[in-house]
Amino acid sequence: MADRYDGFPDGFFARTDDRPDPVFYATPRLVTHLDATAIAAVGDLYDDLALTGSILDLCSSWVSHFRTAPARLVALGMNAAELDHNAQARERLIHDLNVDWRLPFADASFDGATCCVSVDYLVRPLEVFDDVARVLRREAPFVCTFSNRCFPTKAIRGWLSTNDEAHLAVVSEYFRRSHGWGDIVAERRTPPGHHGDPLYAVWARRQDPVRGRLPSES
Repeated sequence: MADRYDGFPDGFFARTDDRPDPVFYATPRLVTHLDATAIAAVGDLYDDLALTGSILDLCSSWVSHFRTAPARLVALGMNAAELDHNAQARERLIHDLNVDWRLPFADASFDGATCCVSVDYLVRPLEVFDDVARVLRREAPFVCTFSNRCFPTKAIRGWLSTNDEAHLAVVSEYFRRSHGWGDIVAERRTPPGHHGDPLYAVWARRQDPVRGRLPSES
């Protein structure tokens, strides 16, 4: 069987800092990584997608940017102190997706999933996207938002070597190459004339049986 990563350049998913991620994230960073306009755009998108039920927030931190907290928000991240400060979270879990992409949740556990300004740190994104599809209910969205800021030593080299428009294409390709996704949307969410942090988003919905099935449903 062909490698699903075929076509990505050699070293695309390598990082400058190859130390274990828990070492890098050991110190709490209780700061925002977007300006106010971009943060508002994240909240607007979550409202547009009606993320109100049981939601999984991947690579989470001390704030999840929902205007109104979902009924159940599960914050999965790398730093316990940051997650403890997340007032919107009902549940908090330390989990390194770059070591174990398998999510510790049952099939069809969530009504949606988010990943805010962190998709650029995933070294095995297709496996992560596969398992997000597994834990979502049918037609539930998974939305990845990002800007032009990052921790450069921990972002994959392919992200650092491409521009904002290419990032939209890269994340869209993650969805296309993963199992269980349809209705992919990729767009800029802040106005083109905005001079602060741009906010980009790519999202897709967990496929229903008409359009495709996950391997576990075959």
